[in-house]
Amino acid sequence: MSFSNSKKQIQLVADGLVNLLFPELCVACETELSVKEKYICYGCWETIHFTYFEGFKEPSSLDKLFWGRVLLEGTYAMFYFQREKASQKLLHALKYQFKGNLGVHLGSVAAQRLQNHAIFKDVQALIPVPLHPKKAFIRGYNQSEKIAQGIASVWNIPIINQEILKTKHTESQTKKDQFQRWENVTSIFSVKGDLSHYQHIAIVDDVITTGATLESMAKELKAANPRMRISIISLALAKS
Repeated sequence: MSFSNSKKQIQLVADGLVNLLFPELCVACETELSVKEKYICYGCWETIHFTYFEGFKEPSSLDKLFWGRVLLEGTYAMFYFQREKASQKLLHALKYQFKGNLGVHLGSVAAQRLQNHAIFKDVQALIPVPLHPKKAFIRGYNQSEKIAQGIASVWNIPIINQEILKTKHTESQTKKDQFQRWENVTSIFSVKGDLSHYQHIAIVDDVITTGATLESMAKELKAANPRMRISIISLALAKS
């Protein structure tokens, strides 16, 4: 047996032992995961309502959400957000249960789905939607940055996380109507760095509802560099 094969066998045994002593549970149904499963079991993964936007030839519902609001190069969400379903439990675990590596994993899955997409192939850098320092301190990490880390690991591009800041601690958007959501996120971002050398960047978010936050952020980036093309990548899209 070669050294590399021997190393793989040892790693498999070690992984199996760790899994036996400290079993990983599915974040959706809390059943024990097999060694080959990550964060979510195959059964729950199959229940997720994927958008398949990566295969669309015509504008998607997410593209249309931003029509007349801000000019975007492309948009993508991997699955639809559904209450009381696996998709909601995934996002809840990512944001509130300290499962930052779940975001990295899901980001890498999204990146693989978009690997050969004509619009996204020349994205030069990723900009995660920033958190206000107060919220980042409470949560321990920025979930959008974790998603961006997963995408960056596949596409081998940098993450920009210092050049644009969230300057206002906003209230939760959950119970606000569309006008209130927009009012809640106006003038909350500030571009501090030089973005003039980027031709195409992608903003990364966890879930899109009305798109008000992303619209506000994209407009701020456009003001800093009018010639820069902007795309959006998100894990989930809330159905209206």
